[in-house]
Amino acid sequence: MKTKLIPAIIGLLIIGSWTQPSEIHKLEWLLGTWETKTPKGSLYETWIKKNDTEFHGESYYLKNKDTIHFESVRLVEKDKKLHYIVSVKGQHDEQPVDFISTPNSTSTSLVFENRQNDFPQTITYKKIRKDSLFAEISGLMNGKMARQAFPMKKIK
Repeated sequence: MKTKLIPAIIGLLIIGSWTQPSEIHKLEWLLGTWETKTPKGSLYETWIKKNDTEFHGESYYLKNKDTIHFESVRLVEKDKKLHYIVSVKGQHDEQPVDFISTPNSTSTSLVFENRQNDFPQTITYKKIRKDSLFAEISGLMNGKMARQAFPMKKIK
């Protein structure tokens, strides 16, 4: 009896590990196109699912029919953590900057940090409803705490 029980337990453990939802899978609410109005024009952020462990995001402003590309983001699951890897045109010698999810992140609230970055050091996304989210960048700028908030509506 013992010899049959051990392989059965091992099999259940293996099957159970396959059915664990990935961290990124919990964030599919982020997929789509989001918009907010700013003094610089309308800011859009579009997220697509690249594969089972990565989302791709693009941010851009639309002002007077001109599109101004702002940033590209890879949201990647590595080692049970989410990495928000952002490339901003004209910053950091065009090199991506990696922000890592914090323990404060949940399935409806994402908090990423990189304490070594100039600004921001923290990036937050909070799901408000199915069609709205609140994004914020924050951290020290010139020795003072600064925040920029982006309440966004889903348009696609």
